[in-house]
Amino acid sequence: MEQPCYKCGQAVEEGVAFCPHCSAPQIRVVIAEPPPAAATPEGTVALPTSRPEAGIALPMRWSAALQPCALAALIASLLMSLGLYPVVAMVSAGFLAVILYRQRRPGTAVQAVTGLKLGALSGLFLFAVSSILGTLVVVFLHKGAEIRNELTARIDQAASRTTDPQALAMFDRLKTPGGLEFLMVFGLFFALFAAVLLAGLGGALGGTIFGRRDKS
Repeated sequence: MEQPCYKCGQAVEEGVAFCPHCSAPQIRVVIAEPPPAAATPEGTVALPTSRPEAGIALPMRWSAALQPCALAALIASLLMSLGLYPVVAMVSAGFLAVILYRQRRPGTAVQAVTGLKLGALSGLFLFAVSSILGTLVVVFLHKGAEIRNELTARIDQAASRTTDPQALAMFDRLKTPGGLEFLMVFGLFFALFAAVLLAGLGGALGGTIFGRRDKS
């Protein structure tokens, strides 16, 4: 079967690659046209649709964490002064710091590691606030002698449970002014460690819970 050459019009056998008269190529490649775009109102631009993300995991900014952590520590300290158990107050401070940080930076996903950092910072603030309040109480209410008497009574109570001469000698040294000062300093360091650790655990718990909600 013959067909006319698109260039010179002469008859060319079907299947021949080039026209024998003008050497024009006879094989054509047909390119499919893209489907027409969906009609949109005049003056508008159609944008690709995307699913909104629940939260974006961004690095924690310490400057943005100071205020919520300090507020969480203040609330926990007030609750502890009203009778809340200290361990519960420390854990609550870390958990509350995560909630306040999320409110300050909406749309930011708080993971467990970030919650741990927020909780530890709130625990540090909680220790500072509690220490300041305790110092003010001792100074203005003259509670120093009462605290020393309570420590001495606790040492005597512990000493009554043993008959070991070395242990009794150690308890006697602790009842001296230097021993009581050592106990107070050790108690402060222990309180600092406990506040940072327990508040950090509370913050990690909050980050784990809210992190799962952000992923859902």
